[in-house]
Amino acid sequence: MKRRQFMISAAALAAGGIALPPLGWAQERSKLKITDIKLVKLSPRNPPPKFTPSADAWSTEGVEVSAPPNIYPEFEPARRLFAAKDVPTFTVQVTTDKGIVGYGQGGAGGGDIVMGHFAQYMIGRDPFDIERNWDICFRIAESYGTEGVTMNAISGLDNAMWDIVGKALGVPVYDLLGGEQKARIPAYATGNDIEQHVAFGFKRVKVAMPYGPISGEEGKRKNVELVARARKAVGPDGDVMCDCWMSWNEEYTIAMCKLMEPYRVKWVEEVLPPYEFAGFGRLRKEVANTGIQIATGEHVYGRYGFRKLLDAEGAAIWQPDVTWCGGMSELRKIGALAEAYDIPVIPHTGGTNGACHWSVSHVNGIWAELFLPPPGGPKQVYDMFEKQYEITRGPEGIYMHPPRTPGWGWDVNATPI
Repeated sequence: MKRRQFMISAAALAAGGIALPPLGWAQERSKLKITDIKLVKLSPRNPPPKFTPSADAWSTEGVEVSAPPNIYPEFEPARRLFAAKDVPTFTVQVTTDKGIVGYGQGGAGGGDIVMGHFAQYMIGRDPFDIERNWDICFRIAESYGTEGVTMNAISGLDNAMWDIVGKALGVPVYDLLGGEQKARIPAYATGNDIEQHVAFGFKRVKVAMPYGPISGEEGKRKNVELVARARKAVGPDGDVMCDCWMSWNEEYTIAMCKLMEPYRVKWVEEVLPPYEFAGFGRLRKEVANTGIQIATGEHVYGRYGFRKLLDAEGAAIWQPDVTWCGGMSELRKIGALAEAYDIPVIPHTGGTNGACHWSVSHVNGIWAELFLPPPGGPKQVYDMFEKQYEITRGPEGIYMHPPRTPGWGWDVNATPI
């Protein structure tokens, strides 16, 4: 299919208002064949200069953050004490017989499944057959799992094929998805370097809660102090959100929402274990009178997981991660399910990975999550950040846009692992 024909087809589908349109380009035979699959390490061709962050800079690895293992004292201070050092996230490189190479990022532990199982069944296939290739991987892995690490693996492989298709047609992934629904995506900053984020221009910030139930009343007080600090920084018209990273419980969440009510928190995120759908449903009703919404989904996998979340009426905002949920192919389905029920989808880390291509092309992809480099660096670091994410400013604070070059648009070097 020629680029002009493809663009006309995509525009027609978008104008038709179909929530999950057929992929017009997928009806064509690309005459490409997958010839090689390997794991690689990506690095930017033009990396920002290295620097030592200021002494008071915040980091999820180096500071106290509420987390599930914190009920045991040896894990309480910081996530780095229990992070999976030898179960890495991964990038897969898929090469075709015409020299077009795609890269796809997947979640922790998935690389071994890609190389140990999926790769042998994908060699020789057409990368344009995205739905067929996805379904084959899902079905051959059903005997040992359809969530977690298995979906991490499928995500990486699927994302690499979207990169190939975009490069083969000469368009960014968001054009494959139907084109731009919005000119730019409003963005929020995650992290507790709140004042830096606001000085940069963000009017929306998400803070990481330092404490959970194990820390008692003192922990609640310190959590509220952090939220109060964020509200003061963004002012009355900004937005404040709270990331609780699977470490609270129903009783604690209800108590915290009442304490935080004066600060008009927009949402509390992942307050319970990911698949405690019934609990999320109960909480949503319990805290409704505080005005605080329930958000979750980064550790929910695939359309079937989100269907359970929907059945439980467990969240007002869904947060799938494109590198974990099953890749862009599955994010399309999750997004369409949400759109049918007017649920906004704000993908986890969605500004920094391929999910921003989905967000810019869908009406319910309302915001993008970004992570500003920590304070203490030279001006060049932040200038490069602005260029990389096409940062602009406006009434909602910071906006971003996905790369406009073919595929994911990543300017990277790949080193085989």
